[in-house]
Order: sequence, then structure tokens, then C-alpha cells
Amino acid sequence: MLDEARRRQLIEAVASAVIAHADELTALDQAIGDGDHGMNMKRGFEAVLADLDGLAAKPLPEALKAAGMQLVMKVGGASGPLYGTLFMSLGKSLPEEPDRAAFAAALDAAIAAVKARGKSDAGQKTMLDVLVPVQEAVAGEAGIADIARRAQEAAEATIPMRATRGRASFLGERSIGHMDPGARSSALIVEAAAAALGAGA
Repeated sequence: MLDEARRRQLIEAVASAVIAHADELTALDQAIGDGDHGMNMKRGFEAVLADLDGLAAKPLPEALKAAGMQLVMKVGGASGPLYGTLFMSLGKSLPEEPDRAAFAAALDAAIAAVKARGKSDAGQKTMLDVLVPVQEAVAGEAGIADIARRAQEAAEATIPMRATRGRASFLGERSIGHMDPGARSSALIVEAAAAALGAGA
């Protein structure tokens, strides 16, 4: 049961993790992108934190949809619509009291929405390369710590990949050898959420 206090803890943990790693995300994006991923994501999640009381007071589906709207409005670039779509779709698909199966199904629907929005799929060196294996772990029997580890490993697995979508795809072979910044930010979100949920389990 995610009561208001636990919803607050969850939202705060995710937003704080992204903000704390803004410089790392910027450095990753400077290598293969526009160099603005860290600051854009920081701006978006600072807006989420600024509305922490209001978001925590809402049922989880409504809180996710509202956070998604904040990200669409504040993040900008390609990441704003993609992360906004992820959170808003998750909110639309989740029941107020989701069990594991319901969360796995909602995450699957949210990933499908991100794929459609970005016209991309797993294997192209994007955030999907973290989200897809995480969804598979949630749908399976993986524990919370294993799901967080899966996210981290999936982000690291983008390093040897050649980007075929997004700004990094223009670099061709030169995109190889760098972690995808969107994969890293997705892993940060998953790891922070897992830690927050695990702490109250």
C-alpha cells in the first residue's frame, strides 16, 4: 500500500537521484549528444520536487500523470516528451492499488507509448535499452534489488552499442564506447524507485 507518506518518499527519491546526477548526465550527453540532457532533466525534476506536497497528496496514477505533465513542460529537447509520455502512460494504465502484475502490465503499456513517440525500439542505444529489460524483470520473479541491478547493467550494456536513433546516431561508429545518457537517466530513476519501494517493503 502506497500511502501519502510513501508516495512522497518515492517521488522525492526519484527526483533527487536525477538532480544529483545532472553533471554526470551532462558529461555523457556531451560525448554523443547535445550536452543538455543533465540540465534538462534537472530542470524537469526540480519542477516535480517543487510540487512534492501536491503530487504526494494525489492517488499514485494521478501523481504519475501530473509529474509527466511537469516533465513535458519543463525538460524540453527529446527527453521531455519521452519521459513525459512514460510517466503519463504509466499513470493512465495503473490502478490505484497496483499489484506486481498490474505494474508490469502498466510499464509494458508505457514502454509501447515511448516506442511510438520516439519511433524507436530496444537495441538502438536509447532509454528503451534499460526500460525493456526492467519491464521483463518486473514481469518475472526478480526481486527489487535484482531489478535495480538489471537497470544498471542494461545502461552499461549501451556502451558498446552503435546508436541508430536520436542525436547520437549522427556519430555512427563514434557513438560506440559511450553510455547512452537516456539509458543512464532511466537506470537512475529505476534504481531510486527500487530503493524507495524496498525501504518500505
